[in-house]
Amino acid sequence: MGILNVTPDSFSDGGKHFQTSNAVSAALRMEDAGASIIDIGGESTRPYSNPVAESEELERVTPVIEALSGRLQIPISIDTSKSRVAEQAIAAGAEIVNDVTGLEGDAEMTRVVTTHCVGVCVMHMQGTPQTMQDNPSYTNVVEEILQYLIARRDDCISKGIPKERICLDPGIGFGKTHEHNLQLVRSANRFLETDTPILVGHSRKGFIGSLLGDKEADRTAATLGVSLALASQGVHILRVHDVQETVDSLKLYLHCMK
Repeated sequence: MGILNVTPDSFSDGGKHFQTSNAVSAALRMEDAGASIIDIGGESTRPYSNPVAESEELERVTPVIEALSGRLQIPISIDTSKSRVAEQAIAAGAEIVNDVTGLEGDAEMTRVVTTHCVGVCVMHMQGTPQTMQDNPSYTNVVEEILQYLIARRDDCISKGIPKERICLDPGIGFGKTHEHNLQLVRSANRFLETDTPILVGHSRKGFIGSLLGDKEADRTAATLGVSLALASQGVHILRVHDVQETVDSLKLYLHCMK
């Protein structure tokens, strides 16, 4: 899953794809590089980020999705927690809703997903982007998040979302300490117990800088290391900024493991 943030303030690539033409070119390059999904977001959810008005989020993402619809041969995902943004994005050509609130932030989101028969990525987050890193706390981070995702899966199914359209995400960096994130990566195969596709969004995140011992270091190569650790455990979808590098790494990894 290639990350396409059409925002001025995302933690790693804010402003890079803010212009529609830049965003479209980037999406096409990611497809050429081997991405299977393009995930488009118009609101930063980095720690302590400010919410974006619905109208502004729509102004950011809709032109990009419209420009890409029909040009991409792979699905477009809309990264949003607002039901109206999701609905307008679907009308423009999105086929997946990626919701960091696990469909719990907007009471209408489940209706949108079921009405339009799209896929959904349900993520775990402790708190909100404005509070999630204040003091994240768990007794057993892996077990608690696993049980949360199972409960969300079952709730979605009970409300009419077919299981085959559900993907689950443990939410690396969303209300977790660096140690929590590392535990989630080390135990990623536990989430396969949900019997649904698992998505992990680890790309360039703070725990990687912490492990490197340099918060300012380039995190591309280190992200690839995490990607391979996740792939080796059977994680289905890797949400990354650097598509070409990730695809090349996975190709060589698979060849060497044959």
